[in-house]
Amino acid sequence: MTITISILGSTGSIGLNTLKIIDKKKNKFKVNLLAANSNYSKICYQIKKYNPKFFFINDMIIFKKLKNKYRKKKVKIINNFNDIKLKKIDITISAIPGLAGLKSTLFAIKSSKKVLLANKESVICGWNLIKDHAKKYRTKIVPVDSEHYSIFKLLENHNLDEIRKIYITASGGPFLNYKKKQMLKISPNQALNHPKWKMGKKISIDSSTLMNKILELIEAQKLFNIPNNKLDILIHPESLVHAVIMLKNGLIKFIYHNTSMIIPLANAIFDGKLEINDFLSVNKNKKKIHNLSFDNVNNKIFPIIKLKNKVNEHPSSSIIVNAANEILVDQFLQKKIPFLAISKIIKTILNDRNYKKYAIKHPKNINQINKVDFWARKTTMSKI
Repeated sequence: MTITISILGSTGSIGLNTLKIIDKKKNKFKVNLLAANSNYSKICYQIKKYNPKFFFINDMIIFKKLKNKYRKKKVKIINNFNDIKLKKIDITISAIPGLAGLKSTLFAIKSSKKVLLANKESVICGWNLIKDHAKKYRTKIVPVDSEHYSIFKLLENHNLDEIRKIYITASGGPFLNYKKKQMLKISPNQALNHPKWKMGKKISIDSSTLMNKILELIEAQKLFNIPNNKLDILIHPESLVHAVIMLKNGLIKFIYHNTSMIIPLANAIFDGKLEINDFLSVNKNKKKIHNLSFDNVNNKIFPIIKLKNKVNEHPSSSIIVNAANEILVDQFLQKKIPFLAISKIIKTILNDRNYKKYAIKHPKNINQINKVDFWARKTTMSKI
């Protein structure tokens, strides 16, 4: 049976890993739609190799260029999701980054039986819209970030009443073993130098502050309806365990797998019914199980952790924190603010006299989300 699939964000890391899975089982998939921003050479390559019915291009200059190039071909180059006429397909990977990914996620829910969600901002800023859409169109939502996919699987046979605590793990990034004094003079290059992974600039800085884990806690609260007091973060430098659940009966469970995103993606696509060696080369000489270590987060090195209980306090708190962090990361990369100012200014915004006015809002559409987002960005710039 052929699986019809769309990939929103096909030139990014999640999209490319999904295409690797498709490459291994070409006869099982039909690619209906690919979507990307502006990587001209990768888009042309993907059109040639995967022959999608539609290719959505976000960048208007690249869109016009490709529209002209493929005007006599079968593939339809589009710049508006409303131009797509498809029957409900089997799976859509929603991985367009940023708040812009919310609109495409809502489209994916409407047009797919199952959406594999890999867009933080969609959940953080627009979960209520996603949840309502999924209910309306009877679409299954499966998170595929390694932490949330692990929680998703761990909770399959448990209800929340059985859970004492759920931990998301963090590698600790480049500053895990730093002293407080060393944190006063952190440069962008130091913060970008993650000891384990080469990533984009924004996620690298978020990993160095542990803001990525704060955002993942918000996601977990929303995705699984977990109260904040049942969620926490553990430092786990090996990065092989992505989430841990502590049960009230005294048992502790976790899922262990290597860091390849192909593992949660392939499991989500095939509902766990697969042989992973078909998709991922495994070095047979490696130890099967590594030594594992876990520790609490040092809030003197990662002061942003002190805000854990406030960042999702009100309905729109997470929108404000997400927007403020994006501005502050950009300012730090431009060397306009020091590293520790990121957490300090976010704390200042959470105590701003107008904060609660916007934080208590219940956005009912993307325009209302954008209004809260705009206030947060404007206010953040005023604090710098």
